[in-house]
Amino acid sequence: MEKLTEAQQELYDWLKNYIRVCQHSPSIRQMMQAMKLKSPAPIQSRLEHLRNKGYIEWSEGKARTIRILKSCKSSIPVLGVIAASGLLEPSTDTLEQIDFTNLNLPAHTYALRINGNSMIEDSILDGDLVFLSPVLETSLIKNGTIVAAKVEGHGTSLKQFYRQGDNITLKLANPQYQSIEVSIVQVEVQGSLVGIWRHYQ
Repeated sequence: MEKLTEAQQELYDWLKNYIRVCQHSPSIRQMMQAMKLKSPAPIQSRLEHLRNKGYIEWSEGKARTIRILKSCKSSIPVLGVIAASGLLEPSTDTLEQIDFTNLNLPAHTYALRINGNSMIEDSILDGDLVFLSPVLETSLIKNGTIVAAKVEGHGTSLKQFYRQGDNITLKLANPQYQSIEVSIVQVEVQGSLVGIWRHYQ
């Protein structure tokens, strides 16, 4: 498979994440905004190269029909520990890189190791690695999605996400723990769960 240029890779990674989250392809204007371009010509050129190299396809004459054909595989950075029984602050530095090239994970996926058992009823256990994909728009997150959410003044935790109006409830999957209720302005959703890895000794 022919290698992509840096600009092509940037657009390809963004397309993969957008289509995974939104379940449809973006418009040219959205791609221009994401790539910080003022003209559609560079986007159209990059799309042509991506198609010619076998990374994407679309239906001629129809808008928003881009399809991802192949996945870009790489090692996954482990950024630290995330709480499942309270609030911790994960590291911003990569602690290790783990090769998961056999898994089809979204672009920019990262991993955090679970500390605690408040998500045990979602089969997420203490010591598990959780794979998270960065969230493009909080408004697109469906209620019940498991997310890494940073609560202002506290830290980041892994919880079920529920939104009602301007309020966010971060629910736990363990009846021994209470849910966290905060205003939407106090929450930054940093990633949504896309996978779990558990090592059996």
